[in-house]
Amino acid sequence: MRTNLILLLAGLALGGATVEFVHASGASANSKPSFAPQPVAAVRPIAPLDEKAAGTENERNTESVVASREDGLVYVSTSIKPGVTSNSSTIPPEFQPFFGGQGSPSARETRATGSGFFVDDRGDILTNNHVIEGATSIKIRLKGRDQEYKATVVGAAPQFDLAVIRAEDVPRNLVKPIPLGDSDKLRVGQKAIAMGAPFDLDFSVTEGIVSAVGRKVPVGSKNVAQSVIQTDAAINPGNSGGPLLNSAGEVVGINTQIISPSGSVTGEGQFAGVGFAIPVNTARRLLPDLAAGKDFTPPTLGFRYLDLSALPADVRAANKLPSEGLLVQDVLTGSPAGDAGVRGGAVTATLDDGSTLRLGGDVVTAVDGRTVASQEDLQSDLLGKHVGDTLKLTVRRGAQSVTLNVKLRKYEARWPQG
Repeated sequence: MRTNLILLLAGLALGGATVEFVHASGASANSKPSFAPQPVAAVRPIAPLDEKAAGTENERNTESVVASREDGLVYVSTSIKPGVTSNSSTIPPEFQPFFGGQGSPSARETRATGSGFFVDDRGDILTNNHVIEGATSIKIRLKGRDQEYKATVVGAAPQFDLAVIRAEDVPRNLVKPIPLGDSDKLRVGQKAIAMGAPFDLDFSVTEGIVSAVGRKVPVGSKNVAQSVIQTDAAINPGNSGGPLLNSAGEVVGINTQIISPSGSVTGEGQFAGVGFAIPVNTARRLLPDLAAGKDFTPPTLGFRYLDLSALPADVRAANKLPSEGLLVQDVLTGSPAGDAGVRGGAVTATLDDGSTLRLGGDVVTAVDGRTVASQEDLQSDLLGKHVGDTLKLTVRRGAQSVTLNVKLRKYEARWPQG
């Protein structure tokens, strides 16, 4: 039976290959083995899947949105003056705009690229201010077309990082406005589709979700924390100014920044799953003034203040100061704040760490009825204000609450040195 044992083990070593050891009737163990052939199953070709039936509802929706909105996308390229840098230089490096080819000032003229989209039949294009800031020339191109059209800036709001440009000689039949949605109705988890021209590529679409709403990050030339939409849709250099769309094909945001762990704006290792878009409702509110070329130069009030929320509690208690609000330190004579009657401090106090503060001045508690708890609140309230506007400044003066009307006008604050 040794032969039987050897063949059985060999069969096992072959992974259980079908080896049948057959004894002839009455044959001894030393008889020659015979192998019975096994039938081989016929090879059947794999039928191709029905592509339409295999597609998910989400895929079909994305395809539909892209097909109906891609012609409204605009590629923007600019030439930048030597020595000019964008307002991104004031933004912390981890929060960086993602437009291509711009960043540090250069000794020679450089080229930058970004994205935008049509917002009306007239051909107005909404984009980021940092895409066109400092440009000596602006050209736009439409998807699938090589022809470039010259464009000019119609209006810009640097503090919101938004701008409207208008192209010359674009045929009316090629102007395809993308409808604006309502960013206030966004919910976390909703689909987000980003369109643009990252890395100077002709056209690109990525998809993700709305990761957060109301996220506060520094935006614009004043580096003021503003509410933005957070998304994980992949967005990279060159996407700045492009639309963020919902499932209905409506613009819900304008792509503007990403978090870059390296702080780099070269595009290498850029996207980390955290991108930001300016809510479309912010743009909707500003569009009439932008399209009309209204001046968005941020107004200057003409007073310096101390954020009480940043003071240690024991310092506030020792000097009988409230826990929040802005303690006015100095007011420039002839400034909008000075003309309105805002009062600065008259008594100088020295703190334990050697620093000083002036006591006895007004404490700003509200602007236009909105509570001012910190300097971020005041900065946010001043966003969108124009020269000629009047704001109601509520201050605490001693035990009284006083409302002052501050008329905003062009004013350059010149503080004495030393």
